[in-house]
Amino acid sequence: MARTLHEIFGSTAIPARLGEAPLVLIDSQNDYLAGPLALSGIEAAVGAAGRLLDAARAHGSRVVHVVQRGVTGGLFDLEGSGGAIIERLAPQAGERIVIKTRPNGFSGTALLGELGDMGSGLIVAGFMTHNCVSSTVRAALDLGILPTVVADATATRDLPVLGGIVSAADLQRAELAALADRHALVVTTGQLVD
Repeated sequence: MARTLHEIFGSTAIPARLGEAPLVLIDSQNDYLAGPLALSGIEAAVGAAGRLLDAARAHGSRVVHVVQRGVTGGLFDLEGSGGAIIERLAPQAGERIVIKTRPNGFSGTALLGELGDMGSGLIVAGFMTHNCVSSTVRAALDLGILPTVVADATATRDLPVLGGIVSAADLQRAELAALADRHALVVTTGQLVD
């Protein structure tokens, strides 16, 4: 029977809780809705992330929006519509925005300081699962933080490899399994908000 490293080592960690842990939304930007970076299942993932965000706000969680800064006129141009945060997930007054230029949201940013008291840990959602979500989550563990990743509030896309294609569904499942092995606790929105 397959077991995670958490299970093999007898970890008793439990998922972070809304109202105690901050919510970090990674790269919830319009460039993922359409065009060359359109993600598979993005509408459902934005819906789940919106539900999670609503619940975080209702519980008084600190919310931090991490955004990718690209180049002027290109992808993730923060002055253009593609780089803007998806309307459903847009920040409200008092919510912090951290701008990054690398996949890892902690690298060269003030993210760690913006998190404040992490109480029961850290809750993470956003895009793309295999890239910026994974990089940020793995870095969090290096900083001594065990994140909770909200699986249905993340998404990715098909990728080419060795002359073939890895489907977004397979990549999503594999990346979440890899993170759940040691780097995070992986849950669904329903597990946190219901």
